[in-house]
Amino acid sequence: MPISADDLAAIWLTLKLASVTTLVLLCLSTPLAWWLARSDSRWTRLIGAVVALPLVLPPTVLGFYLLICLGPQGWVGQITQVLGLGLLPFTFAGLVVGSVLFSLPFAVQPLQNAFESLGSRPLEVAATLRASPWDTFWHVVLPLCRTGFVTAAVLSFAHTVGEFGVVLMLGGNIPESTRVVSTQIYGHVEALEYTQAHWLSAGMVVFSLLVLLLLGWLNPRGSRLRS
Repeated sequence: MPISADDLAAIWLTLKLASVTTLVLLCLSTPLAWWLARSDSRWTRLIGAVVALPLVLPPTVLGFYLLICLGPQGWVGQITQVLGLGLLPFTFAGLVVGSVLFSLPFAVQPLQNAFESLGSRPLEVAATLRASPWDTFWHVVLPLCRTGFVTAAVLSFAHTVGEFGVVLMLGGNIPESTRVVSTQIYGHVEALEYTQAHWLSAGMVVFSLLVLLLLGWLNPRGSRLRS
């Protein structure tokens, strides 16, 4: 059988990691993107650059510094040990932390663009109707920026599925714990198991194509402009 039990375990762990990472990113990125889109602070450019850093930073560099920071001598690692949480490297929780940081710009930037495109007029109208900030977000911002939220979720999920460098540096390749599809393919290639590697790689190609088609369907006007 081309797909083994280990392959299925890696696929399940990848989907679990991508789902958890996407949910965390949407919660963290929404207020951050709102602040970047609406604030006049002089810090917005610096914070925006820091958020976008994973787009140009080699994944192994980010994974290396996360490994140091979360390790037994790192300040985060020391805090987690004091709190009784243990060390995060080479655990699923550590993979979530690394994935959130590595995929952060893929969630923040679509939301920031959506919030900037919203403008101030809908918010002003909601304020004249005495809507609370919470009501304004749920009944005005969320419906008008729905495409931005969906795009952020799709990109975050897909980018997490395709991770390799950060996952390998921070989580290693532990079966049923930190072994995801990308590292499983790497293991198959190392073992010269090209048939299994072909099946998983072909699945990744199909998945990536479906993601691009979905994004094109969500943003047909942008696709036409690029053409």
